[in-house]
Amino acid sequence: MSWATLRYAACSALFVVLVGCGGSSTGGGDSMNPTQQMGTLPLMVSDATTDDWATVGVNVLNIALIPQGGGSNVSVYSAGSGTSYVNLEQLDQLGEILGNVSVPVGTYSGAVVTVGANPGDVQLVTSEDPEAGFAAPASTPIASADIQIQGARGATGSRTVPIKVIFDSPLTVTATSSNALNLEFDLSHPAFIVAHQPPGAGTVLWAVNFNGPVRHHPIADITHLVLRHLYASLTSISSDGSTLNITRVYPTRPIVNPETAVTGTQTLSVLVDSTNGTLFYNVDAGTGPTTIKSFTNVAGLSNGQYLRIQARYQENGTLTATRIWASSQFNSVWVSPEGHVDHVDTVNNLIWVTDEVGTHVPVSINANTEFTYHGGTTAIGSGPSFLAAGDLVRGFKVHVNCVDPLQVPLVAQSIDIETAAYSGVISLASTSNFTYTHDYMRPSDDYSIALEYATAGTDVNGTNVKAFDYWNFAYPTLTDSTVNDFVMATTGALPAVGLSGAVWGDPANMSGWSARNAILLPVPVGLATVSSTSGLSSDSFGITTMLTSSTYNVDFSTTSGQATLVYQVADDNGIVTVSPVDITTVSGLTNFESALMASGTLVKVFAVPTPTGSLQAYVVLYYSGTMPAN
Repeated sequence: MSWATLRYAACSALFVVLVGCGGSSTGGGDSMNPTQQMGTLPLMVSDATTDDWATVGVNVLNIALIPQGGGSNVSVYSAGSGTSYVNLEQLDQLGEILGNVSVPVGTYSGAVVTVGANPGDVQLVTSEDPEAGFAAPASTPIASADIQIQGARGATGSRTVPIKVIFDSPLTVTATSSNALNLEFDLSHPAFIVAHQPPGAGTVLWAVNFNGPVRHHPIADITHLVLRHLYASLTSISSDGSTLNITRVYPTRPIVNPETAVTGTQTLSVLVDSTNGTLFYNVDAGTGPTTIKSFTNVAGLSNGQYLRIQARYQENGTLTATRIWASSQFNSVWVSPEGHVDHVDTVNNLIWVTDEVGTHVPVSINANTEFTYHGGTTAIGSGPSFLAAGDLVRGFKVHVNCVDPLQVPLVAQSIDIETAAYSGVISLASTSNFTYTHDYMRPSDDYSIALEYATAGTDVNGTNVKAFDYWNFAYPTLTDSTVNDFVMATTGALPAVGLSGAVWGDPANMSGWSARNAILLPVPVGLATVSSTSGLSSDSFGITTMLTSSTYNVDFSTTSGQATLVYQVADDNGIVTVSPVDITTVSGLTNFESALMASGTLVKVFAVPTPTGSLQAYVVLYYSGTMPAN
């Protein structure tokens, strides 16, 4: 059985990281209207991967905070022309910095994220190697006419979707304290992108539903966030040489060759690592890396140049650069690919990386290629032997740095492994390790690897690592760190499927990968008919799958905060509507149960298997109107 269906388990997150900072203020004031104290608000977005899409693009237009106790929403971010587009597929558990803005101190109960809903505002491009049976061909842009954005409002040409998120607990921002907010946006949430082909129709319609896949997910420590490389132009260098003042720049959309920059309005300050040194690359001269501890008198670093910066957050919310690439041409710092590894060829020492537009870029690995982890400066391996050992596999997120960015194929000088994600069917779980087996359409990408459980300590970069824990998909606050519980949870009616972030150099495995967590993923059971409703009074029902005639008992939850997500998918003359049904309410539960009891009801269940043999439903879709084709 192919488990490429893991696309349903990919989750993305819209990170809004608030960091109280100083006592700065903006605007005028007088004795009757004192100046409002402000805190600094770094904004970023991030997500995780999916095998089926190369591009899931949205236009993030505005982010506003909702004051507790009432009052007008406080807009903290508004995108400028040409700077709002975000490809969620490129952000695999990474942070994309949108900019630094000021926000009034106070307490906030939620946020509203506004995205564009005009034709072309949501862009979908399939990957080069989607799962077997996926509803669109490989490497294919989905026509805007076939994308139906749910919940759109406003006049033609100015349509938007406001996404409201209520925080798990109120967020207080002061002028001196640090705080962080993570809004989790599930990229391949089963109800986010719904493919629907009416019988006899010659095209597939894609309903994009923003109502439901966004929730609050706390961040424990912003210093552990891995930030995506940012692009900027250099505005000035501080007089003491410690700080670069930069203005964000963005690639022209659609992508052109050679790529040109669109200058944004957001500004940032980035510090040099005065203790360990920042690695500097003069791209125009073809030199580097040079270790610098001050930005003063650095050859190749001057105002107006384009920069690619790899940075990390400090405890106080400031950004420190670990690597900087500088050039007079934007294309020269832009061209090195950052994306997911699509294929590893250990025979010819090549890897293929998906770039910003979903193109398959071949990269040659030679004896001088160094591999680093999470932006660290200590090499964890080098050359073809690293590939041969299976330490780089399909699905990892990397950024390739090349000596000559115009060489074909590119030759990697270094490869930073931004995220190391192993996934697949879980087997052989014991108290010491467990095995992931992942089967792809291209057999040479298959792997089976035993991962030890990470232990508390520090990784190769000196970053603190917590001991292994696991949770059910979309409930990261309900973690369990007991290994025996994980072993028990990976048996059930269906094979257990998971996704793990791995860490290099944990005390459990100083020279290899260890699993720092495991997310048990909901498995798509397949289109099914409701076969039994006798258990509805105890929140369960029976189903029989249409293709295999397999029968399962499905448990659902009506508890607020952890309720099963239920959606009605209706097709009315080719117009697909995805409507959330809140089963925590009496009316919502009644409507759901009534739909299940109707004769011949078709459902699609996404569930986590349990040791009891039943399925714990995460999402249930039920259909009305024109039924979907098998």
